[in-house]
Amino acid sequence: MDNEERLATLRLNLTPGIGPRTFTSLTEHFGSACAAVEAPAAALVQVRGIGPDSAAKFREAMAEVDPEAELAKAQAAGVRLLLRGQPDYPIALSYLTDAPPVLYVKGTLVEEDARAIAIVGMRKCSLYGQEQAERLAGGLVRAGFTVVSGLARGVDSAAHRAALTAGGRTIAVLGNGLSRVYPPENKRLADAVIERGALVSEFAMDIGPAVENFPRRNRIIAALSLGVIVAEAGRQSGSLITARLAAELGKEVFAVPNRVDAPGAAGVHALIRDGAKLVESVADVLDEFPDLGIAAPANEDAGRQATLGLKAVLSPEESRLLEVMDGEPLGLDILASRAGLETHRVSGALTLLELKGFIRALPGGRFARRRA
Repeated sequence: MDNEERLATLRLNLTPGIGPRTFTSLTEHFGSACAAVEAPAAALVQVRGIGPDSAAKFREAMAEVDPEAELAKAQAAGVRLLLRGQPDYPIALSYLTDAPPVLYVKGTLVEEDARAIAIVGMRKCSLYGQEQAERLAGGLVRAGFTVVSGLARGVDSAAHRAALTAGGRTIAVLGNGLSRVYPPENKRLADAVIERGALVSEFAMDIGPAVENFPRRNRIIAALSLGVIVAEAGRQSGSLITARLAAELGKEVFAVPNRVDAPGAAGVHALIRDGAKLVESVADVLDEFPDLGIAAPANEDAGRQATLGLKAVLSPEESRLLEVMDGEPLGLDILASRAGLETHRVSGALTLLELKGFIRALPGGRFARRRA
């Protein structure tokens, strides 16, 4: 693809109102992105699904976007643009009927990422949901899988962190542009993902998070994975959308059972009733992929303990915080008081302890030591 076609592709992708399906209609009708960009409004009307009003708006909007500036912004941020149809574009996404014309990637995508499992669930997850996401993510990367999730609070963050702690690869699919990290408190986690995986988005660099973006994000999570595990979900959880999209794509759907009266039980139990496989261990996941020839870790719990980062070098602040943390989850201010440390130093130390696998962040800004 020459530079003119590349810029024309980016121009169409940046034009408001031109989504993946309209992009496909335009390029198929005119034969290339360059020809579509150069076509007058009268010619655009001939494209299926584009009326006179839309044609005039598209023609005007195309002239207003700046693909060169977008490309420069991406390059300055270390973000690569993968164009649909090019060799470096993920094959798994090309099977989508609405595959993103442009995929923004910060980090690396490798061939081994074709063997991926998604782990998703509630943002306001319980300690149980967080533990199950961590346990399964750690086991899966030790079995050679890449873990895919959405970098959201709760289950997503737990899955990414556990995959990294276990020394594996993980891919985070964002519902916003890569010029920012959302939620902002996951900036350190995002940086760690970039080191051993990638941040991925179909949205332009400066697009912020919006409710309508996340179902689009979820289809990419489903498409990049061989199967989707829902670790915890209420009846209205967005992770159920990911599960439905995965099923529509012919992917495996797994659900982690929960206590019947737990807030995160209704969604996963509904999935199980509808045919999702109940998953208690990594072995349950591997059973669905016999052709891969992968055996489950002989002792998943032992393997998890071996990768908790217990040999990591701790700073004096980190060691002190671990000393004062008991079985009760504690907030930042109480921890600072007990440890005799300034709050800003405690905040940074807690982030590092979480990344190293020693503690877990809980809803309400509380922290607890991981169970042995």
